Amino acid sequence: MSQNMSQNMSQKNEDTIRAFVDAWPILDVDKVLAFFAPDGIYHNIMLDPVQGHDNLRAFITAFLTGWSDVKWDILNMSSTGDLVFAERVDHFKVNGKPVSLPCCGVFEMKDGKIAAWRDYFDMGTYVKAVS
Repeated sequence: MSQNMSQNMSQKNEDTIRAFVDAWPILDVDKVLAFFAPDGIYHNIMLDPVQGHDNLRAFITAFLTGWSDVKWDILNMSSTGDLVFAERVDHFKVNGKPVSLPCCGVFEMKDGKIAAWRDYFDMGTYVKAVS
């Protein structure tokens, strides 16, 4: 693959992840799921991975219960080929309690869709904010 083709693919993948991040404030699970491959995986590292649209729908729906005022800020993004790294701070409220959660997401892309998303963050920061 030529360097230009690889750069174009990386840029398209970064654009997809930016659009994915921008979809979360809408709190529409189907819009979020549309970014995943049918057998896509979402792995909050401290939990078991979740795979496939049906399982992802159930997990994300439960996860978003009580969420409002969602905004994710991308601090840094880097990619090579089908791998995108996105350092973020996720801001949202859970049952009215504000959360600002530093995260790093690693996205494996396939044909323009998220094949795997691994999110690294401190669960203690989240639990403390919502307790």
